[in-house]
Amino acid sequence: MHVRKLTGSFAAVLAVTLSLMGGQAAAAPAPVADRTAAARVVTYDASASAEFRSAVDRGAAIWNESVDAVELRPVASGQRANIRILADNGWPRALTTSLGNGTVYIGRQAVDQGYNTIRISSHELGHILGLPDRKPGPCTSLMSGSSAGTACTNPYPNAAEKSEVEGNFGGALARTGGVAVPLGTVVVD
Repeated sequence: MHVRKLTGSFAAVLAVTLSLMGGQAAAAPAPVADRTAAARVVTYDASASAEFRSAVDRGAAIWNESVDAVELRPVASGQRANIRILADNGWPRALTTSLGNGTVYIGRQAVDQGYNTIRISSHELGHILGLPDRKPGPCTSLMSGSSAGTACTNPYPNAAEKSEVEGNFGGALARTGGVAVPLGTVVVD
């Protein structure tokens, strides 16, 4: 911040000096603090998510529609992803390594029991974005996970969950509380 102020002041002094010397003066750019902060991009690799690929992409799109401070994007070819998404025969779970980084397992066991694949995807991505399970909970809470039952197909985070992710990633909305997922832990839903 101090460097930005010095740079802005230097540009203003330079503009005045040039105008006094007969040179062309230009307006200094707006301070960086006045601009809207860009979303943090978190990439994901769903190439090993098998039959759940479209559910994973939809889960990421739901988070992108819901929050501004972070954007989930498919990883570009040849790049390393922040999130690896795998299909397996176990129960869905997420292993967080740091905020916005980790591995998600879309487990067929929950799908075979009737749980919605898009809700599973959104829920597990929520763990990578720093949200804990909130069980038991209502269907209106994405992070209530399996405790909402198989009839619950809501894949959208509620206002408190959105706000918490915004806070986790430095967004404009304030954190509303809750305990973040401890890093290096497996969250089994």
